[in-house]
Amino acid sequence: MIEPGYFNTDVTNPEKISRATQEAWDRLSPEVKELYGEKFLASGAVPEPGRAASPSAGRLSHCPDVLCRISVQRFAVASLHPPGAAAGFLILAPTAPSLCDPLTMWLSVVALVGLYYLLRWYWERQVVSHLQDKYVFITGCDSGFGNLLARQLDLRGLRVLAACLTEEGAQQLRGQTSDRLETVILDVTKTDSISAATQWVKERVGDRGLWGLVNNAGISMPTAPNEWLTRRDFMKILDVNLLGLLEVTLSLPSLVRKARGRMVNVSSVMGRLSLFGGGYCISKYGVEAFSDSLRRELSYFGVKVAMIEPGYFNTDVTNPEKISRATQEAWDRLSPEVKELYGEKFLASVKKSSEKLKSACCNNLYLVTNCMEHALTACHPRTRYSPGWDAKLLYIPMSYMPTLLVDTMIYWSSPRPIKAL
Repeated sequence: MIEPGYFNTDVTNPEKISRATQEAWDRLSPEVKELYGEKFLASGAVPEPGRAASPSAGRLSHCPDVLCRISVQRFAVASLHPPGAAAGFLILAPTAPSLCDPLTMWLSVVALVGLYYLLRWYWERQVVSHLQDKYVFITGCDSGFGNLLARQLDLRGLRVLAACLTEEGAQQLRGQTSDRLETVILDVTKTDSISAATQWVKERVGDRGLWGLVNNAGISMPTAPNEWLTRRDFMKILDVNLLGLLEVTLSLPSLVRKARGRMVNVSSVMGRLSLFGGGYCISKYGVEAFSDSLRRELSYFGVKVAMIEPGYFNTDVTNPEKISRATQEAWDRLSPEVKELYGEKFLASVKKSSEKLKSACCNNLYLVTNCMEHALTACHPRTRYSPGWDAKLLYIPMSYMPTLLVDTMIYWSSPRPIKAL
């Protein structure tokens, strides 16, 4: 992968960026224009390449030539030994012996860590008041996390607006909850369905606004090596997990702004670490990027955006039978040439791994829904939640490791094609 900074190319053309920004501004409703103001537009929401956002950023903000060379080496060497560094070291040296006592050092570390967690516990346990007056709209409530969260929030006294894909799922959910909970049929891949659901939400929340939006709807199939899949296979997942989430979110910001509420987007550890092919990891990376930009933009209006990045849990998304069936269907469509490259043994290994998935998944879905509930009800929610020990101890740490090490770990645990070199 090539990951360049800012270079003078057509991608960073300031005239085109400015023109696109102006066109987006011209399409906005008067309400949104009033929120941001002409001054915001004039200041440049997208800074022109070559114009530093701050004095410190101006030094290396933009390269004037695609093939330019910046003497970073000299800068780095100079910064390692700034004037007075040696003197500063000598001044601090007499105080060093007191820190060399191992017992004192470890006691200090333990005390600081304990104080940090105590303060964090106190900070995060503060709950928003008047929860019984707040509306929360949840997508994907037929089963899994969405279904459990809808029932959980209903027990807390919140006014839950649950979106289900099927009438059967909606009826089942209504039968398990109080009369406060209301359901609507929603297919996040269809604009008309989203528009109808948006109007339905507006009629129910009225002037109070929408306190919470939980984008939970998602699918994971088909999942297989990328070469086995078609564009339609990728789009099937992207339409639900990413594009559907985008459209639902962009249809409701005014209601959430009115309540100064919360948006909770369900991502995955696979949005931090791509372990397999198909559209699932791609969609979750997109959810992460969208949520990061959305969080910064809506923070000006008192709206908080959180991401849920669960590990492996026993839901419909990780159903081993469905994954194995989707893998077999992708294999059956392959050309003889590709089948020969991978071999039947590779297919059998992939399907066997899918069958083992069920035993590796966590059955306690409350670990996820408790994070969602905290993001909606706490005065100070986190930006990211990573429920599941596999997420905390394996996948999130792996996402910070060097690429070479991560690739080696994945190669070691993955089946090899029969014609692998």
